[in-house]
Amino acid sequence: MTFGTDASILQRGGVTVVEDARDAWVDLYWLPLGAGGRVVRWNGRVYERITARRQRRAPADLYHCGLMVRLGRVTHCIEMGPVWNVPDVQRGVVLEGPVASRRLGRLRAFRYELRCWPGGRLPDVDEAVDSPVHVSRDRTRAAAVVDVVGAVPALTWGRDELGTGDMWNSNSAVAWVLARSGHDLGAISPPRGGRAPGWAAGVVLAARRDGDRSPQGL
Repeated sequence: MTFGTDASILQRGGVTVVEDARDAWVDLYWLPLGAGGRVVRWNGRVYERITARRQRRAPADLYHCGLMVRLGRVTHCIEMGPVWNVPDVQRGVVLEGPVASRRLGRLRAFRYELRCWPGGRLPDVDEAVDSPVHVSRDRTRAAAVVDVVGAVPALTWGRDELGTGDMWNSNSAVAWVLARSGHDLGAISPPRGGRAPGWAAGVVLAARRDGDRSPQGL
């Protein structure tokens, strides 16, 4: 058996693994809101019951998402989370933003960060539902995802500052990144019976012009 010049043959746990520097893919994972934590899960259920009652529909399961992007021999984890929940200093933070309000965002407890973490991991990935979703196997688009993630708007989590009709959150960031990197979002949806609040905000903002990441520049 022969391998191309871009392949590396490695031994992992007694198993021969062939890594190809040309490998590229983008996978999306749907994680139940509050996976790994009771407080967020409980608050999410309360929020969804209130929202469902207002919209006169049945409550749905809520999901947030993250990406795993393979580019060459490196896999990048792209996810939004609190600035305080991942201790690794090499976690690939590309931006920070406020939670709930810009005034509260002055406090560390009310700040989020977006990570593009080479070699990183998605917290609680074992709880993912109907995942991974294979979004792309195109190297150009995978590279574009990694390139554009640092340009995500640093908007206030949980607010709709730009009038998109949906709140800004981790789903918004993922939708924005996928749209800006040329992916078809029409083929992506949360698991059956579920909702992904914030997804529409990312889609709407991705369609607007490039520019400043502040609300005034979008």
